[in-house]
Amino acid sequence: MLKHLTVQDFALVARLDLDLAAGLTVITGESGAGKSILLSALSLVLGERASTDLVRPGTTRADVHAEFDLRGQDTIAATLKTLELHDPDQPELCLVRRTVGADGRSRAFVNGAPVTLQVLRNITEGLVDLHGQHDNLRLADRNVQLALLDDFAGTEGERTKVGKLFRSIKAKQQEAQALRTLLSRDADRAELLRYQLEELDALGLNPGEFERLEAEQKRLSRVDTYLAITQAGMDGIDELDALRSVARKLEDIDDSHTSLASARQTLHDALGLLDDAHAELRRYAEALESDPQRLQTVDERLGEIHALARKHHIPPAELAGLGERLASELEGMAADSSALDALTKEIDTLTAEYDDAAKKLSSKRKRAAGKFDKEVTATIRKLALPKASLEGRFESARGETGIDAFEFWVTTNPKYPAGPLQKIASGGELARISLAIQVTAARTSHLPCLILDEADVGVGGTTADTVGRMLRDLGAHTQVLCVTHAPQVAALGDHHLLVRKTEDQDTEIRALHSEDRLAEVARMLAGADVTQKTRDYAAALLAEA
Repeated sequence: MLKHLTVQDFALVARLDLDLAAGLTVITGESGAGKSILLSALSLVLGERASTDLVRPGTTRADVHAEFDLRGQDTIAATLKTLELHDPDQPELCLVRRTVGADGRSRAFVNGAPVTLQVLRNITEGLVDLHGQHDNLRLADRNVQLALLDDFAGTEGERTKVGKLFRSIKAKQQEAQALRTLLSRDADRAELLRYQLEELDALGLNPGEFERLEAEQKRLSRVDTYLAITQAGMDGIDELDALRSVARKLEDIDDSHTSLASARQTLHDALGLLDDAHAELRRYAEALESDPQRLQTVDERLGEIHALARKHHIPPAELAGLGERLASELEGMAADSSALDALTKEIDTLTAEYDDAAKKLSSKRKRAAGKFDKEVTATIRKLALPKASLEGRFESARGETGIDAFEFWVTTNPKYPAGPLQKIASGGELARISLAIQVTAARTSHLPCLILDEADVGVGGTTADTVGRMLRDLGAHTQVLCVTHAPQVAALGDHHLLVRKTEDQDTEIRALHSEDRLAEVARMLAGADVTQKTRDYAAALLAEA
C-alpha cells in the first residue's frame, strides 16, 4: 500500500508530509481548496507527463516522494530485484521520487536510482490505480473493459503469457518479412551471380595461369631480340682469351705474396663464373624458339582473361579468386533461404502455443464473465438504478490480449434494448455504473491501492451511503483513497484527511479526529450555516458508520 507521501514546492503546496494507512481514507475540503493538487502530485510520481506549471512560483524545483509497502507484492518485488532497484536492507519498501525543474525537465528515481519514465510507469502501475473525474470515459474503451474483466477473473498469468507469445510472433513475422524482402530483392542478384560463375567456369582460369601466360607472351613476342642479346653475351665471354692467358702467366710467377695469391684466386673464380654464365646463356638460347602459332594462342587466351576482368572491373590477376567470392555470396543467399524456412517453422510453433494459451485465457474469461455481470448488476441496483443491468459480450478478435474482443452492454430501462455502455448511459448513470464496475473488479484484484476522485459524483442521501459502504467494504482488503463531497461517504471512512487553503493561499492537508471530523462532516452537510441540528446529524452519521 501507499504508506507515505511527501510533496514539496508543488503548485500551491509548500510542504506536505502525509502518512497513509490501510482501509478507506476519505479526502474532503471545500471546492478550490486543492484536492486536485494532491491527485496531480500522485499522478506525477506514477509517471504522468510533467510541466513547468507544477513548480511552485519562486522555487526551482517541485519534488514528490511516495513510499510503498510491497509486502504481498512478490511480482513487483521480483521486478525491482531483476532491475537492481531493490533496497537489500528493506526489500519490503519501495521509495519512488519524481522531480520537475522550473525549466520543465523532470527526473525519476526508484529507491534512489535514476530510472526512465517507462520503468517508473511499469513499476507503479502494479501498485496504484488512480481514477480521476474524467476516467469514467476510459470505460468506453473496450480494452479497458477487457482489462477489468481480467482483474476480476484473475487471468494475470494467462494474459501475460498470451501477450508475450503474441509479441514474439509479431517480432518473428517482422524478421521473416524483412528476410523475404531481402531474398526477393536479391533474386536478380542471385541470377547474375550464377551467370557470372558460369562465365568463370567456362573460362577455366587456374591459379597463377595469368602470370605464367603474361611471362610466356613477353618471351614469345621478343624472342629475336632476346636471342641477339644472348648471342652477344656469349660472344663477349668467348673474347676473353687474353685474360685467360694472363691467368696462366700469373700462375707461373714463383712468389708467395698474399696479394698475388688472392689476385690469382679471384681471377680464377671470375673466369669460372663466366664459363658458367656462358653455359646458361647457351641453354637459354637453345630454349628460345620462335613459335608464332603459340604466341597467337597465348594472345587469344590473355584477351579472354582481360575481357572478363574488365567486365568485373578488377585486375586480371584477381580474376582467379573471384569465383570463390561469388560462390560464397551465392551460398549465403541459400543460407538466408534456409533461415527463412526455420523462421517459418518457429512462427508456426509459436502460433500453436499462442492459440492454445489464448483458448485457455478465453475460457477462463467466459467462465468469470457471468459472475462478473451478476455482481456488477447487483451493485448497480444498489446505486439507485433498480432496473439497470450489465452484460459483457464477447466477439472474436486476435491480438496481444488474446482471441477475445469484449464490451460492456447495459440496460438502464427495460423498455429499451441493451446497448454499449457509452451509448446508453447518461452522465450520472455512467458515473454510478463505472463505480459499480470498478468496485466489483477491485474485489478480486491484487492491486494494493485504489484512488478515486469523486466516485460519488451525482449521488446523495441513501445512495451516497451505499457508495460509502461499498468503498469501506473494499477497503477491507484494498487500500482505498477517495476524494468526496458526500458527507455520507466521508462519515464511513476509516481515516479522514482535510484539504484546505491557508491564509497565504497555500494548500495544506491534515488528518481529522473526533471533534474536527464532526465539524467537517457538519460543514459538508450544511455548508457555511452549521447548526446544532446539523452537528447532531453529522454525529449520527459518524456513529452509524
